[in-house]
Amino acid sequence: MIKIKNATKVASLLSALVLSASAQSTIVEFQTSQQSFKVNLYDTQVPETVANFLKYVEANRYDESVLHRAIPQFIIQGGGIGYDAEDKLANIETFAAVKNEPKYSNVRGTISMAKIPNSPNSATSQWFINVKDNSAELDVQNSGYTVFGEVIDSGMNVVDQISGLTRCGEVPVINFSDEQCSNADIKPAKENLVVVYSVKVLDNDPNTAASLSSERKYTY
Repeated sequence: MIKIKNATKVASLLSALVLSASAQSTIVEFQTSQQSFKVNLYDTQVPETVANFLKYVEANRYDESVLHRAIPQFIIQGGGIGYDAEDKLANIETFAAVKNEPKYSNVRGTISMAKIPNSPNSATSQWFINVKDNSAELDVQNSGYTVFGEVIDSGMNVVDQISGLTRCGEVPVINFSDEQCSNADIKPAKENLVVVYSVKVLDNDPNTAASLSSERKYTY
């Protein structure tokens, strides 16, 4: 089950371990500390979900956020926790929840909205990328998880790299060993986390999504 993690709890764990938007903005780039990857959005197919995501992009609320969850052969997840002006971990301020728009399958390479368990229309800021074909479970759980875009070009190479990192609990870390993770007195610094520096709109032509279909199986 994909759910909205308790951001306060996750932020505490990390500390312990250390519609003004236009639905025509189709291609975005996630600029991360583990290289960048591009996502093509299903702007005409799931307009409310894309508009919701772009509100966070235009408000810069994903800037300096962290990927707080990585489960190998399942998903990587972000959009819930970031660094504030004082460079401290904090919950990302959310807008109102968006209506669920399940239409496409959660196959490898697609990006979907995370939700509160047993609450279909609860998606706000958090998103996840399917590392493998999760359609058998995620297309039916919680009334289906809304797919709103897909990773393009060679972007899944970056996603796979992140998915394979060492983890402290479910939090992916860099240059931080399992031994360090198990030591409550050693806290990961910002450079030990996967940081999303920003999400930028690269192409605002809605027709870029015309040939996309998340029903296909990816072979990255």
